Amino acid sequence: MIAAMLLSAAVASGQAIAPGRLARLDAAVSEAIAARELPGAVVLVGQGRRVLYRKAFGDRAVEPVREPETPDTVFDIASLTKCVATAPSILILVEEGRIRLGDPVTRYIPEFAAGGGERSKVTVEQLLTHRAGFPPDDPIELYTGTPEEIFARKFREPLRSRPGSEFVYSDVGYEVLGEIVRRVSGERLDVFAEKRIFRPLGMADTEFRPLQRAGEYRIPSSRIAPTEQREGRSMRGEVHDPRAYAVGGVAGHAGVFSTADDLAKFCRMILGGGTLGGVRVLSPLSVEALTRPRFYGDGDVRALGFDIDTAFSNNRGDLFPRGSFGHTGFTGTGLWIDPASRTFVVFLSNRVHPDGKGNIVRVRAIVATVFAAAIAGDSLPASRRLAAAVPGVSRSVLAGIDVLALEEFRPIAGKRVGLVTNATGVARDGRSTIDVLSSAAARKAGVRLVRLFSPEHGLRTDADAPVASGKDPATSLPVVSLYGDRRRPLPSELADLDALVLDIQDVGARFYTYTTTGGYLLEEVAKAKIPLVVLDRPDPVGGAVVEGPLADPEKLSFTAYASIPVRYGMTTGELLGLFNSENRIGAKLEVVRMRGWTRALWYDETGLEWINPSPNMRSLTGAALYPGVGLLEPTNVSVGRGTDTPFELVGAPWIDGRRLSAYLSARRIPGVRFTPVHFTPTASVHQGTPCGGIRIDVVDREALRSLTLGIELIGALRALFPGDWDRAKLGALLANAATLVRIEAGEPPDQIVASWKSELAAFERERARHLLY
Repeated sequence: MIAAMLLSAAVASGQAIAPGRLARLDAAVSEAIAARELPGAVVLVGQGRRVLYRKAFGDRAVEPVREPETPDTVFDIASLTKCVATAPSILILVEEGRIRLGDPVTRYIPEFAAGGGERSKVTVEQLLTHRAGFPPDDPIELYTGTPEEIFARKFREPLRSRPGSEFVYSDVGYEVLGEIVRRVSGERLDVFAEKRIFRPLGMADTEFRPLQRAGEYRIPSSRIAPTEQREGRSMRGEVHDPRAYAVGGVAGHAGVFSTADDLAKFCRMILGGGTLGGVRVLSPLSVEALTRPRFYGDGDVRALGFDIDTAFSNNRGDLFPRGSFGHTGFTGTGLWIDPASRTFVVFLSNRVHPDGKGNIVRVRAIVATVFAAAIAGDSLPASRRLAAAVPGVSRSVLAGIDVLALEEFRPIAGKRVGLVTNATGVARDGRSTIDVLSSAAARKAGVRLVRLFSPEHGLRTDADAPVASGKDPATSLPVVSLYGDRRRPLPSELADLDALVLDIQDVGARFYTYTTTGGYLLEEVAKAKIPLVVLDRPDPVGGAVVEGPLADPEKLSFTAYASIPVRYGMTTGELLGLFNSENRIGAKLEVVRMRGWTRALWYDETGLEWINPSPNMRSLTGAALYPGVGLLEPTNVSVGRGTDTPFELVGAPWIDGRRLSAYLSARRIPGVRFTPVHFTPTASVHQGTPCGGIRIDVVDREALRSLTLGIELIGALRALFPGDWDRAKLGALLANAATLVRIEAGEPPDQIVASWKSELAAFERERARHLLY
């Protein structure tokens, strides 16, 4: 990620392309042409409004006569249709309130469910992300007759898999999306895209069916790159894809023809948040939706309209970061956009000409890599490279410690400070917050770090028991444990300080104790009359969702500092602001805000390094499941402590994993999948004892509601193993008597979850007063 940031900073600061390196780009394309991997190509790379490189290579056609390639060649862009026409058209209709992403397709095409099974459950979003359960293509035998007859047959085809269960790159889903555009807008996709996307952006050489258009404008056939032979002629200006051809050349998955210059305009619109030249095509949030990585727990990452990190991401090359995005086309096309550096690469070829045997996978990746490596930014100092890389870019989040350093330590300049931190207190350059506050730059600002404080799990986050105070071996500073014989700093430990600084990564769950420590710190600094400076960090499971029962006021403890829900959807700085105000603590609180973080981001979308915040919080998946699965910890059930995947396992010697898995699977709990397993924990509950149980896989983390999952697990254990499950202490982390009564009464999980609605609504009104992002 640091390499990507340096690339971003170099371009954002106007650094030039290193011309010697781009010579390698020329050579790579020329070598591929010489190897007959493609007849010719047009390559365009740009940054913002600037074109940094634009060149035509080889020949547009090699049969029946040779025609030299030109920069304005019009190509059949194949599956780039998906991201350039279809997905943006859907989002335009979403903006207008005419489509909802979560709606079933049958709302717009009732006959879509004709094939039975679970077709009625397929959503628009699943079509966009290739998770609808379709095969890559429908049988070509279906494509005879009129488009209406073809779609009627297609809608009777069975699904390949359960909707939402797996990623399968599928043209079928985008064909359906094109039909949705027609049904909802009343205009065929080509007409709608031309009116709402192509013409507003000035993409004059972009259209479906360029040789079959009626009217005033037609692209000369001499400028169009031919593809393969069909029906005794070379395809030129007629779509190459056989299924798009069968429906008349207009389909949601293929059919658009375009040039490198026009696609550069589209890329600039995306980088411009939906506008180009003062013309708005999409709202900024629609662009965010089209390009934001969506994680489903199986390693394949897509956005609504673009590829992020799948087997189809080869044109990203080796250096563009994971937060960048793009798409490829079967005919030999591709584009890739890096929002952090505001750069884009357009690669257009007709590698299927003349015989369909070309292969541009390698050269397309090399082009992206060489361009990324060709940006000269070494002359910038590291601090300016970091600063240039990040502002305003959600995929390059700066944590509070990075912002503090960039702002020359303003809140603590000239002060003697204590620091409450652990191993998660790390800057983007890899230095610990301890090192940053001890650095020459901090000393120059007058910062003097005099004392360290450690929360539960110690300064290195590796202790799973009370920790003694001591001395930091790296700095020789005294370390005061706040999870040993006491959990608050003494007045004497604050008396010689001008400020106390807090930098710890929370996990977004009420019973994770770091925020309780933060509450205690607020109380103590208020008494000492010194400020608490919070170096903010993300809520790792996103800051938008609030879940679970509020803690009863009489049940507050070290695992429930205040009457808040289990999952509160706030950063540490926001939550401590709520504590300070609503509990009337009266501390002087200053939050050094992050840059680039938005509430929709999960931790792995921030570009920040994951560091285990405690010994058993080993992954973001574990953190996502923890608020719900963690409710079981006070009972005689293992939640995977002492295994490689804590909070992803639930088991006990008396649990029949197959039975539990079948029960929960039948409940159709959103976002998760269950598999029976056996495991032997090496620590905690049932240490050293073989356990039957389940593994919980997160298949759609946006749909996951961890507290709903937790209540479902509780209901399943109560129903299946009432005599073996000891739930006497179940309420310890719930901290809500009414919920416990409902559980013991056997109320259905959905009713229990619904019972929290009014108190959650009241909390959300309170919470809204303290949100910083």
